[in-house]
Amino acid sequence: MTKNGTSSTTSPWTGMLPVDDTALAVTDTGGPGIPIVYLNGHFATQGYWRRVLAELGPGWRHITYDMRARGKSKRSADPHSFETHMRDVEAVLAARGVDRALVVGWSYGAFLAAHWASRNPGRTVGAVLVEGAQPDDWLDEAMEQRIRKLFRRLSPLMLLLRPTGLTPRMTAAQMANSNIEGGVLARNLGPVLDNITVPTRYVVASGKSFGSKGDEQERHRATLPAVAARNPNITIHPKVTSTHATILKKDFRAVAAAVRKVAAPNHTKARNT
Repeated sequence: MTKNGTSSTTSPWTGMLPVDDTALAVTDTGGPGIPIVYLNGHFATQGYWRRVLAELGPGWRHITYDMRARGKSKRSADPHSFETHMRDVEAVLAARGVDRALVVGWSYGAFLAAHWASRNPGRTVGAVLVEGAQPDDWLDEAMEQRIRKLFRRLSPLMLLLRPTGLTPRMTAAQMANSNIEGGVLARNLGPVLDNITVPTRYVVASGKSFGSKGDEQERHRATLPAVAARNPNITIHPKVTSTHATILKKDFRAVAAAVRKVAAPNHTKARNT
């Protein structure tokens, strides 16, 4: 274990990590800095984080990976289950010898980060939740049918794009089920957020997300002030102008600033030991 008590494996590593019936493509920059594990959006890859990593620089230990059936990771029999992805976070950290990390998640990954921080306070430096983990009860039967219809309609295009790595190796039904599960997670998120005891910061965008209509996305975001009012460990970063889809590309500096804010006490201690 290093002096800052976060990791025992600090060598850079890139490769495939076998987990259950799959293998995850993992990149670990190594080094003595505070480990940060980055949790992707529903169908995104670890490459989405490259600007955030560059902005933060080598003073941190960056761990990224492609979720099951995404990017360079292998197909899995269970590529869409939230609890499966939670176990994969554990598997990645364990394989890289990380005892305590800062978790940063975007969109679906923000739900993973929030649950991880809530369930594992002793192993979490803090959390940055980017455009996700908003406790809005938005899922009803009409919305579920809308989601299923959307992914059936997009299926031919996503199949064509699959060899490029831009779309997951999942069926339309699996992709729809994963999004619907996100609605169930949002509905039940309040107690999870209230249970967080580590520094946590939301980074919130503007405008619509893919598939949203009207002011739906803003209604999701409007639930966050009440969350921060109930839990003093949670703060909201100044709102940025990019959209849900472009925030990691256009407002990566805001995400990096939130990481620095959350980790400030630990980062100062690490530099001085």
